Order: sequence, then C-alpha cells, then structure tokens
Amino acid sequence: MRTYSFADIGSDSLYEHLYKCIRTDILQGVLHAGEKLPSKRSFAKNLGISIITVENAYGKLMEEGYIFSLPKRGFYVTDFKDSITKKKPAPQEAIPLTGGEQGYLADFSSNQTPASLFPFTIWAKLIREELHNKQKELMTNPPYGGILPLRQAIARHLQEFRGMRVSPEQIIIGAGTEYLYGLLVQLLGMDKRYAVEDPGYRKISQIYQSYSVACHFISMDEMGVCVNNLEEKNINVIHISPSHHFPTGIVMPISRRYELLSWASKKEGRYIIEDDYDSEFRLSGQPIPTLQSIDVSEKVIYMNTFTKTLASTIRISYMVLPPHLVQTFYKNLSFYSCAVSNFEQYTLARFIEEGYFEKHINRMRTYYHHKRDAVIHAIYNSPLKKYVRISKEDAGLHFLMEIKTPHPDREFVNLLKVSGIKLAPLSDYFMQKTEGAEHIYVMNYSSIEQEKIEEAVQIIYKYCKCSPYSC
Repeated sequence: MRTYSFADIGSDSLYEHLYKCIRTDILQGVLHAGEKLPSKRSFAKNLGISIITVENAYGKLMEEGYIFSLPKRGFYVTDFKDSITKKKPAPQEAIPLTGGEQGYLADFSSNQTPASLFPFTIWAKLIREELHNKQKELMTNPPYGGILPLRQAIARHLQEFRGMRVSPEQIIIGAGTEYLYGLLVQLLGMDKRYAVEDPGYRKISQIYQSYSVACHFISMDEMGVCVNNLEEKNINVIHISPSHHFPTGIVMPISRRYELLSWASKKEGRYIIEDDYDSEFRLSGQPIPTLQSIDVSEKVIYMNTFTKTLASTIRISYMVLPPHLVQTFYKNLSFYSCAVSNFEQYTLARFIEEGYFEKHINRMRTYYHHKRDAVIHAIYNSPLKKYVRISKEDAGLHFLMEIKTPHPDREFVNLLKVSGIKLAPLSDYFMQKTEGAEHIYVMNYSSIEQEKIEEAVQIIYKYCKCSPYSC
C-alpha cells in the first residue's frame, strides 16, 4: 500500500496534499492505468488520517477525471494513454520575449523611439498627480469611445495643428491602429471590398485578411494610389497614407486627393481610410492638410496614433468617424469596452492639454532633423556617395536609398546582416509587381545611434563592388 508523508504540507489542507500526491503519481506513471487504489478505510488507517480526508481527495480526483469508481469494487486509475501526450517544449522562436531581434550595429528597418527621447520626468509627474486627484475616475469604467477629456484634447489638437474641425464624439480611442482596423471592418461590413496601397505596410493587408474580408492591392504612380484601379476592381474601402506614404515617401498632391474624394462620393458605401501616421515629422515645408479637412461628403475616416510621436510601446491610437457613422458605431459596436486603461488616458489628456505634447513634437522634430542630416552627411562624405542615390528625405523619418551593387536584394541584405547592418529592401513592400524596386532600400534612421552612423556607412560601402554612378 502506498504511503505519503504529511510532515510538510505548507498551506494545503490534508485532503489537498493527498490529492496532489496521488495526481503526481498518476501523471508520472507511478500509478498505472487500471490500477486499483486502496479502499478509503484501509488507506486512512495506513496514513493515519481520517476516512473523510481520503474521501475528499478521491472525490476531487474523480471530478477531474484522474480516477473512476466501480460500484462495490473500488477506485481505479483512468487510462490516459490516448489523452495524455508528453508536453513538447515550445521552440524558442515561437515565444519571443522582446520586441524583436537585438544586437545590430545599425538597424535601418526599426522605427522604435530611443528611450532618451521619452519625457519620463513629465509623464511620471502627471501620472502621480492623476493617481492622487482622480482616484474615483480612474476606477470608473471608461465609455467605449474613450474618456471625454482625452477626446476633447485630441479634438483641440487636430483643429490647431491639422486644420480639422471635429467633435469629441467623433473620436474613438483604441489600443493601437490594428485594433481600430478590426472595429472598422465590423462597422463598414464584412461584405465590402477593401483595398490597400501597393507597395505598402504589409501588416495592414494581413489584418484585413485575418477578418476574411476581400482585400485587394492597388498600384501607385508618382502621385499616389491609382484611382482608375479602384473603379476596375469595384473597391468599396481604400486605405491610404496621403501625407507621407510608407515606404515610398510620396506626398499625394491636391489634384489626386480631390480625384479620390470624387471617386468615394459617386457610390453609397464607399469610404477612404486616411492613415496619418508619421505626418507630424515632415522635416521641410508646411504641414500637408489632411484629406479629412477637405472632405464635404463624409467619406473620410481619419486615423492616427501616438506610437510614433511618444513611444512604440504606448498603444494608444484614435480614429475620427464621419458624423453619420458615429451613430451606427454606437448602435452596433458599443458593447465593446474601451481597450485603453484610464490611467494612460487621463495622463495623455493632461500631456496634450497642458502643452507638453506640442513641445515634445517640436523637440522630436529637431532631433530627427539633426539625425537625418547626420546620416546623409556621413554618406555624402564617404566613398559610398559614388554608389548611392537618395530620395524622399523630407517627408518623414525614413528616406529611400538606391545602392549600386552587383548583389540581388536578398543576398545584399544577408551580407550586411552578418556585419551587423539591417536593411529593408523596397521590394519587400510590394505585393504584386516589383519592377523598378530592385536595389532600393528603405532607410529608417529614427533608432540609429549617432556614434555608429559612420561605421555603418563604411560597412555598406564595403559591399558596393561595381561601377559607381556617374556624378
């Protein structure tokens, strides 16, 4: 008969300890399938415990299916040979514990914000004050669209800096743009034909496809997305980034914007999703007016995020719905809870309302302006200059660099990766045809460390082993 020690059972009750001991023996194969367990009376006598303790332990084992009983015959171990398999350890790459790969000398594909740029002191001050002054509000569930102070702060910011006149009720707060895309699919309809720019940010199409909606790729010319393709493919909803297209850097001219608005107004159910990501960091000229600000037919859904202006780990984004869609949203989707905590919302509202956000943007813009100039200066003051052409350097936090090299894109990327340089070829962002994209790279400089720029340039130059461009 089996014997278990009850000398050191911690906070467990006697029956819980006995239950765990028997369960462990079953799972480890010490007790085999079909093996009979001792009767309650004899087991209790052998262990020096009460019959009720054994009865409770057996009862719990039966509830969870580890043992079964036969009338007047006793208790037996369940056969697990078909239901229990040895647990396989998860492969390391399946459980990433960080935001991505680490250890590069220079990662020109990363858009992470350097920790030194985040206003930790101000943010900590504001959140301490909110914790002290708004304890009741912080513990009250927010409305599904987000707390009113944050939506009011965003509405004022949009009017002052983007020329948009919107009401706080039109603004919906969400935990990242990916979450908001999902809400839009449910709002506009699963039966609609959605479209994204080609080339473009691949994750957007993956999100739409994950909802099993029809998602098409629309080619672009030098002015942006081709409107005639929207008609040809009978598109209902087009997702664009007109103020600073990623990755090409194209800024859509006013003529193409009105052409798009005209397309949307021709049929019921057509909409334009205007993704204004990165628009705050236009480094030369005046800010480009939003498409939403010139829309008179309520066809534009405006989206933006704080993940680039503040930090990639702050998952707060928002969308501005046309007035006629606001009521539909509240009627059909108000069962959703707001996915952003009150603690972050109230802190961000204060951060915007008290002018800290504007100062932060100005500081970031100056910093990135110097960073871009440093990268381009290092390139143009090195032998690499003869092998490259730079374009689209003013629109945002990346530029395009065409590199004269005999190596195909993927081979060139792998060669540099071994040397600690990570590049993203423009061809990776095309979904269909990639003509004209070979040897062009998307150079995101936001996270490059200043002291490593020149070394990175020298490494890239090392792999340019063919005739340079003529000057």
